[in-house]
Formats: sequence, C-alpha cells, structure tokens
Amino acid sequence: MAGHSQFKNIMHKKGRADKARSKLFGKLAREITVAAKLGMPDPAFNPRLRAAILAARAENMPKDNIERAVKKSQGSDSENYDEIRYEGYGPGGVAIIVEALTDNRNRTAGEVRATLTKSGGNLAETGAVSFMFSHVGVVEYDAKVASADAMLEAAIEAGADDVVSSDDGHQIFTTPESLRDVGKVLEAKFGEPRKASMLWKPQNTISVDDDTAEKLLKMIEALDESDDVQNVYANFEMSDALMQKMSA
Repeated sequence: MAGHSQFKNIMHKKGRADKARSKLFGKLAREITVAAKLGMPDPAFNPRLRAAILAARAENMPKDNIERAVKKSQGSDSENYDEIRYEGYGPGGVAIIVEALTDNRNRTAGEVRATLTKSGGNLAETGAVSFMFSHVGVVEYDAKVASADAMLEAAIEAGADDVVSSDDGHQIFTTPESLRDVGKVLEAKFGEPRKASMLWKPQNTISVDDDTAEKLLKMIEALDESDDVQNVYANFEMSDALMQKMSA
C-alpha cells in the first residue's frame, strides 16, 4: 500500500450560487431516487443509497428533499433513468469520462458530443479511455478526524487498498466490492464519513499548459451544466500557479 501516494484527479467542483445549488440538488435527488429504486429504500441495507444520502448531506441538502427523493422511487409514476458512461477526449488529448443518469439517451449523447466537439475534443466508443482509469471505491474523512498515520493504520486493518492524506482530508481507496465493508469498519472507529462513493481514478495524469487546462475546465463546467450529467473525470493535472489562481 502506498500510504501517501499523490495524484490529481480533476473533478469539477460545483458552484455554490443559488442556481448552481438548485441544479446540484436536482442531480443528488436523481441519484437518491435511482439508488432507492434499484435496491431497498432503507440506506442501512442499500450501500448505494447510503452513499447518495451522504453526498447529499455533505452539500447541506435539506432532509425533506432527501426523504422526498426516496419516496419518489416508490411511486408508480417515478421516472426511469438509464445509467450511461460516455468516454472521449478533451483538449490536449486528455481522457474524459462522463457518467450520466438520463431518461433520453439520444438527448444526453447529443449534448455530451456537442460539448466535447465545441471544446476541441471528441466523443469516443465505450472503453476507449476507461482502461486509463481504475474504478474504485473511496471513503473520505476530514483531516481533523485522525492523523495521517492513524488513518493509514486503520485503513490497512480495514482492508483498504490505498490512502491519500492531505490538509484537505483523508481519501481511503478500496475495490468496488470492499467499499461497504471497509466503510463500516472505518465508521465504527471514526464516525460517519463525509463521503463514500465509487469513482474513476486515473492511473496516471498528464501535465498540460495553463491555456489547455483552462479550456478543459470550461469544458467540464459545460458538461456539468447538463441535468443528466452526474460526474465528470479527467486525467490531467494543472500547474501549481493555476491552482493558486483558481483558489484565490
């Protein structure tokens, strides 16, 4: 296990403006409804639903909204959503994975294709870039919960594959199959995590210049504007200067 291996997984951080928050709540509610519909409506027996609710809580989604999304899954008139993964390339040849929940495959595919093309990229076949990523589970805790060494030791005992600790917090990576069990062990020791989910972790990242990085970020933002798009992943890293500029 690489206790402190570093990588930069560019995942678009959604804005906090009212409009962006409303859109975010809509995406979170859709995931909760789908998770509850595919499994049991009780998060104690439905790992995906529990993860979706954790994500909603992390964004301060009202409890009423969460409960309404769960109840919606039990109604006979609830929408049916397809889970689709799109793969392609962005500016600079950067690999892109887009996860979507949609009730209209043609609409969503057209939106994703148009955004990639407009940004100087292109939509590819499924499997074209996913081999450059690992599909993993991740459990996240705030940095204050434990020291890096204490978290690493606990994660090893729980059966995790890797841990990345920084000032932003702890990321504990697992196989998809062991996410639930590892999460339970860590929760018993450190309390409820701020996040527990599946994601696409790039096996390697490529460096791009600042101009290309800004184009990529605009492209990711445009993709995220779609109500159907749930997550966007890319395998590039930005310069420290641009990172500082963005956080200023």
